[in-house]
Amino acid sequence: MSQTQIVSTEPATGNELWRGEVGDLDEAIERANNARRNWGQQPVGQRMELVRRFANEVRKQAEPFAELIARETGKPLWEARTEVEAVIGKVEISISAYADRTGQKKLNSALQGTAALRHKPHGIMAVLGPYNFPAHLPNGHIVPALIAGNCVIFKPSEKTPAVGEFLVKCFHDAKVPQGVIQCLQGGADIGKALVEHWMINGVLFTGSARAGIAINRKLASDPGKILALEMGGNNPIVMLDTPKIEDAAVTIIQSAFTTAGQRCTAARRLVVVDSMFDQIVPAVKKLAERLIVGEPFADPQPFMGTVIDNQTADLLSESFVALMSRGGKPIMHMKRPDENLPFLSPSIIDATDMDDRPDIELFGPLLQVIRVADFNEAIMEANNTRYGLSASLIGGGPQDFELFWNESRAGIVNWNRPTNGASSAAPFGGIGLSGNHRPAAYYAADYCAYPVASTEMEQPRASLGIGLRDQ
Repeated sequence: MSQTQIVSTEPATGNELWRGEVGDLDEAIERANNARRNWGQQPVGQRMELVRRFANEVRKQAEPFAELIARETGKPLWEARTEVEAVIGKVEISISAYADRTGQKKLNSALQGTAALRHKPHGIMAVLGPYNFPAHLPNGHIVPALIAGNCVIFKPSEKTPAVGEFLVKCFHDAKVPQGVIQCLQGGADIGKALVEHWMINGVLFTGSARAGIAINRKLASDPGKILALEMGGNNPIVMLDTPKIEDAAVTIIQSAFTTAGQRCTAARRLVVVDSMFDQIVPAVKKLAERLIVGEPFADPQPFMGTVIDNQTADLLSESFVALMSRGGKPIMHMKRPDENLPFLSPSIIDATDMDDRPDIELFGPLLQVIRVADFNEAIMEANNTRYGLSASLIGGGPQDFELFWNESRAGIVNWNRPTNGASSAAPFGGIGLSGNHRPAAYYAADYCAYPVASTEMEQPRASLGIGLRDQ
């Protein structure tokens, strides 16, 4: 039976935060269809001005927006504030990217007229958002899609409906027409129906590989729909020789445990050469033991909040035990101080001798450590995954990084930087189970508009010079 209501609770308290009705898909499609022609025919400068107004609306409401994100996701308030800043920053980046990636071109010829290149919107785009960054990540699809002239129906995660509603309200407060950007609340059945609807021209998805693959299969026989998949990763951070042990430990902690490990770019595997193992692993453990895990508004602010819900916390706790049962050796046990709330401590497990390490994305604060003999083995281990989103190298020299960059199967390859925290001013995406070669962020303009070539003359002028009988 389909849901009729969506209820959101605060992970850190268990209290109900938001309750609302499941949206009407057919009504949303009709409104979008009525708005699409007028919106798409507006000058692009006018659309850009409206999304700038949206940024100003978010700016005005930045603190209540951040508080809502913190309450609904369980992430610390400081991190929720950075998410709101990213929502604002996305606008100017998207404007620059649209001009750069979809520029107009004309080539004049006296006899052949004008050859032109311009871009058109696809029409009605479905945006399916995740719960870990419920404002920033869908906004990274929505803003470029609106600038390009598309109408957008946004289905937020059923775990973060309040943030989705707030985000869309900011667009409406900025006078973006209500039919142009809509929030459609619902669960998996609504998402499935939205993806399959014949009037949807494109699907922009951020979420798990399992859900993304299901969407890809569903649309395999419908090549008319543009599909951009932004999925997860089993991301490696490789540790070579370096004297900067403390800095390396901080970088690993940031990679593995920011947002309680609920980032698609989070480091899931720490691959360490043998010569550094006894130095870096104790340093990482010592620092991880100092991390404060707490509710979003605690003082002092915690480094980590909750994972999204109790079901997720249960799954991660069971996964840690399963890794041990396969031969993993605990370095730092996963702890859950309150069985009724989804707070988890950061956890580390030595997976070097584990039988058949599972190539899955464990979306939480769980880091697997793998000891290798040398750099070549480290690269092989880093690439030992079907995913390919993010990879990072710590230590080594320029030649080592050049080799690592060349050999890594990932869309983001960093050196002495965390695996996460990618810039919106660069393309963001991966290969394998991490994406379908349609990177987001700065390259989102590529999938929000399509190029149209034309040859043009103000008056018809033509002649046949061969193959005609005499008059």
